[in-house]
Amino acid sequence: MPPPMRLFALRGANTVEDNMSADILGATEALMKEILERNALTPDDVVSCIFTVTADLDAEFPAVAARQLGFDQVPLMCAREIPVPGSLPKVVRVLMHYYAEPDHQAKHVYLGDAQKLRVDLDSAQ
Repeated sequence: MPPPMRLFALRGANTVEDNMSADILGATEALMKEILERNALTPDDVVSCIFTVTADLDAEFPAVAARQLGFDQVPLMCAREIPVPGSLPKVVRVLMHYYAEPDHQAKHVYLGDAQKLRVDLDSAQ
């Protein structure tokens, strides 16, 4: 009998060019596709996602892009990131919870200028 699946969580982020719906959706789509690819996941493996955006992004909900990628049965939530002075602007972040084999290694994904947020994670780049 194979070992039971284990619950994992991973982080990801991407920067957005402009506060426009298409840009937010495009950056979120790229982020979600890269997370799925690097971690060999499908939306069916995902338990939930929490998206945050910086205060300068309000033209669209990032969850809209996830729904368009097949996350229509996954609970998704959007929130605003804490506006810390000097923090990186125009960032979409995600915290994803998912099931995978017990020996799986979560690969965090940071794209665009968001790579600066986690230079300590080789797997994030």
